[in-house]
Amino acid sequence: MRTITHYTFTPKNKRFLQPFNWLLGLLLTAAIATAAYELARLPGLDRIGQMALALTGTIITRQFIGYPERLREGIQFASKHLLRLAIVLCGLRLNISLLLHQGPALLLQGAVTIILAVGMTLGIARLLKADAPLSLLLGVGTGICGAAAIAAVSPIVKARDEDTAVSAGLIALIGTAAAIGYTVLQPLLPLTAGQYGIWSGLTLHEIAHVPLAAAAAGQDAVNAGLLAKLSRVLLLVPVSFILMLVMKRRNKGNNDPGTGTAIAFPWFLLGFAAMSLFGSLTPGTPLELPAHAADQLLKAPSFLLAMAMVGLGLNVDLRALKDKALRPLAAMAAATVLLSAATYLLVCYVY
Repeated sequence: MRTITHYTFTPKNKRFLQPFNWLLGLLLTAAIATAAYELARLPGLDRIGQMALALTGTIITRQFIGYPERLREGIQFASKHLLRLAIVLCGLRLNISLLLHQGPALLLQGAVTIILAVGMTLGIARLLKADAPLSLLLGVGTGICGAAAIAAVSPIVKARDEDTAVSAGLIALIGTAAAIGYTVLQPLLPLTAGQYGIWSGLTLHEIAHVPLAAAAAGQDAVNAGLLAKLSRVLLLVPVSFILMLVMKRRNKGNNDPGTGTAIAFPWFLLGFAAMSLFGSLTPGTPLELPAHAADQLLKAPSFLLAMAMVGLGLNVDLRALKDKALRPLAAMAAATVLLSAATYLLVCYVY
């Protein structure tokens, strides 16, 4: 007589299922990122963007539904490793040769913008007694390139996943609102297309926010805005290394035995710099790849970043952070307004 063997979940079987569960978690982030991409193509939602939709949607979902615990490893892989891969690939958008040839002065102006953004955000946050680590992430995101900058400096300052996710969500919210506000104000401002584009590029948070706002003044404004924005993105690497040195010095003077002094070297930033050089080798598509292939390559960072935002969003507990995030949000919003006003005067005077 044939014996029927019943399958039981032994520790060995669990180990066998771990890669499968990991893949399911990763596929979940990809599916939600794809849904966010499709939603972002709809009128109205196109002003919000894929990344913001992916992040806010998963944060809300996490509060009411949650997700199976066995998918956690795949989700965390997206929030950590895919996040860094997306930053590396973001370097493809940075044409260093174009920036150095056409806008050396913009590098100085970009540096001033970053100093003002971080300084004003932290200063206002101190006045409001806001959470300092969260405010630092928001200041860096405001000064450089939104969620990508936040993701880059988070491991350096040893930010918690919750703080990284909330910072990325808040930066997307304020940045989108600012971009829409710029579009509304554009007909009322006494700025040329070039001036308006540079103003947008020097102040708006995400790269995607710049063409969204600058398009109201035409293609010349978009080109000027992206050039100004790239001057800030290029400074992501030196700013990250400066933060690393600051954190090392701070931890060295900390006598708390529970605080480690080692700061992980941000190797992915070297990848970002390498991809920037790779994308700058030719003025057209990277290394003269076919147009379709180059287009997909340039879209990859946005999709991977959206997957990473899904992973971060699924680990956010709003109930634990609602009191913590309000004051940093107010500090960032106030800093954004002040930064826009100061840069507007700079653009009017210089250009």
